[in-house]
Amino acid sequence: MNILKNISATFWSPNIWLPHNITWEDISPNADNKYANYQHLIFPLPMALVLLGIRYTLERYWFAPFGKSLGIKNTRSKRAVPNEILEKAYLSKKTNHKQISGLAHQLDWSERQVERWLRLRRSQDKPSTLTKFCETSWRCFYYVYSFLYGLVVLWDKPWLWDIKYCYYNYPYHPVTSDIWWYYMISMSFYWALSFSQFFDVKRKDFWQMFIHHIATISLMCFSWVGNLTRIGSLVLLCHDCADILLEMAKMAKYANYQKLCDYIFVIFTILWIVTRIGVYPFWIIYSTSIEAPKIVPMFPAYYIFNTLLLLLLILHFIWTYLILKIAYNSFNAGQMEGDIRSSSSDEISDTPVNNIPINNTNYIN
Repeated sequence: MNILKNISATFWSPNIWLPHNITWEDISPNADNKYANYQHLIFPLPMALVLLGIRYTLERYWFAPFGKSLGIKNTRSKRAVPNEILEKAYLSKKTNHKQISGLAHQLDWSERQVERWLRLRRSQDKPSTLTKFCETSWRCFYYVYSFLYGLVVLWDKPWLWDIKYCYYNYPYHPVTSDIWWYYMISMSFYWALSFSQFFDVKRKDFWQMFIHHIATISLMCFSWVGNLTRIGSLVLLCHDCADILLEMAKMAKYANYQKLCDYIFVIFTILWIVTRIGVYPFWIIYSTSIEAPKIVPMFPAYYIFNTLLLLLLILHFIWTYLILKIAYNSFNAGQMEGDIRSSSSDEISDTPVNNIPINNTNYIN
C-alpha cells in the first residue's frame, strides 16, 4: 500500500502538473472559483449511454425514414445458397488457393464457383447501405451540433479572438457552465463511439480507430486535469468543422448522388487543409509552442500536452497526403474512388481519415 501511495503522490505531484509554486489547493474547485474538477470526468460515461439512446432513436425514427425517402434500400446483396461444407470453410476465415482447390474437388465444383460462393457469403455479413447511411447521419448530426455549439459558446470568450488569453493568469481559469457542457458532451461522444464501435459497421481499421478514440479521451482528460480547457476548446472547434462535410459526402454517396458527393468532397478537402494544415499549426501549435513559454512558466505536464498536440499535427500531414492522393486519383478517374473515413476524432475531436481502397467505383465503404 505504501508503494502505491508513493506512486500516486509522485504522479499527482504539483511540480509535474502545475507551474512552479502552484499547488492543487490553489485551483481547488469551490463556490467562488469553479475550476475544473477531476471528479467530473466520471460524468461522460453515463452521458455516453444517453447519447447512444438518442442515437439509436434518431436512426430508427428519423435517419432511416429519411434514407428510404432518398431511395436507399435496407437490403443486402444476393444471398449464397446454404452449403454446410463451404460454411465451415468460411467460418474458419482461412481460405487460400490450396483450400479452394480442395473444396472445389470435394464438391465437384469449379474453383470459380467456390470463390463466388465465398464472395457472396462475405457480402451477407456486410451491413446494408441504409445502416451505413444512418450511422453516417448520426455522426454528421453530432458534428453539426458540436461545431455550432462550440462556436456559440466561444464567441464571447476572449481567447477565441486573442489566443494569448489561453495563458494569461494561468492556471486560474474557472470553467464556466457552457465550457463544462462542451467538454463533457464531447468526451461522452467519444466514449459512445468506443462502445458502439463493437456493434457498428466493422471497418478494416477497427483497432486503429478504437485506439484513436481512447487517445482522444485521454488527451481531453489530460487538458481537463491540467486546467488547459481554453486551448482544448479551440482544438475541438478547429477539428469539428471539416468532419461535417466528410460525413455529408458519405451520405450523398450512399444516396447515389455522386456529383453532389464529389462537390462536397472538394469543399471538404479545401476546408481540411485550411483548418488542419493552416489554422491548427500556424495558430494553435504556434501559440502553444512559441507564445505560451513567454507568458507561462513551463512545467512537465505542459510539455507532454504540447507533444501530444504535435503528434496530432503529424497525423494531420499523413491524412492530408491520403486525402490529396484520393483527390488526384479521383480527378483522373472522373469521380471519387477508394474509401475515406473519419474517426474523430474527431479528434480534439478529432476524427482521423484513412484511405482503404475497395474497388474502382466506390469511394466510401
